Amino acid sequence: MTYEEELQAAKQKAQQYGEQAEKSKVRSALRDIDLNINWRHIANDYFQKSVSWFYQRLNEVDGHGNPCEFTPKEKEQLRGALIDLSERIRRAAENI
Repeated sequence: MTYEEELQAAKQKAQQYGEQAEKSKVRSALRDIDLNINWRHIANDYFQKSVSWFYQRLNEVDGHGNPCEFTPKEKEQLRGALIDLSERIRRAAENI
């Protein structure tokens, strides 16, 4: 499956579970930056998981409609990933 096909499939699944996504605490916390972050990059580089896996946890529902969520350890890992990314963005801005 190509990157574009995988990304499109993940987006379609995320849309299917839109109601659950609205209730997701993690998703709500990330609403302000949701469209600015490459979640595939975060999933692959920081979790070594697929973007589908990541979106399932982000939306708190798996591909079968069952509830799932980030573990406390994974939430801390996501927090660290976002901090790392923010620091990289800041360094890039300072070098302009």
